Amino acid sequence: MSSDSPSKKQCRVAVLISGSGTNLQALIDAAARDDADFTLSAVISNKPEAYGLTRATEAGIPAAVVDHRDFPNRDTFDRALIEEIDRHNPDLVVLAGFMRILTPEFVRHYSGRLLNIHPSLLPKYQGLHTHQRALEAGDSEHGVTVHFVTEELDGGPAIVQAVVPIEAGDTAEQLAKRVQVQEHVIYPLAVSWFARGRLRMVEDRSELDGELLPRCGKQLAAAD
Repeated sequence: MSSDSPSKKQCRVAVLISGSGTNLQALIDAAARDDADFTLSAVISNKPEAYGLTRATEAGIPAAVVDHRDFPNRDTFDRALIEEIDRHNPDLVVLAGFMRILTPEFVRHYSGRLLNIHPSLLPKYQGLHTHQRALEAGDSEHGVTVHFVTEELDGGPAIVQAVVPIEAGDTAEQLAKRVQVQEHVIYPLAVSWFARGRLRMVEDRSELDGELLPRCGKQLAAAD
């Protein structure tokens, strides 16, 4: 029986990036597995120099640039970005280090099918410099959250979190590296849940397998 059955890889995923694309690479690797249930239909960057575009090209994924510097404001940029994304007909849009604040129009257009990953245990430490803020607060644990995107910055319904212990003497850089390892585990996991029809957004909550998840999402201990 053929392993490339047409029933596989039905969920089309567009990935938005701004930089090197390490989470993109984790998704590329996951999509390349024989048992993958999603395919990457496009990688789009707001920066033409982003290394993630090279990763996409090498993996045979259509890559495009919509440079925010070519537009007079966020509204016109986001409309152009929507147009480019929709050309690839994705079922899901994934933000993977996409360093732009999105307009309400953009978020509403993809409501319920727009995911982001944030390096903290949301709702803690929305915004930037999360690792340093966790250390300065004297926290015993830190981590990363995958969530649906809503109009509130880093405030959409949490889907899954990986909890990373903070070790004595940790620097922000050391902590960031350990958190990033977990990013590469839970982002493909959340995308796979969505691709299989197991995950959806219900009002202000995430639902997995027909059950509402806790406000913090499904919590996982850090995987080695």
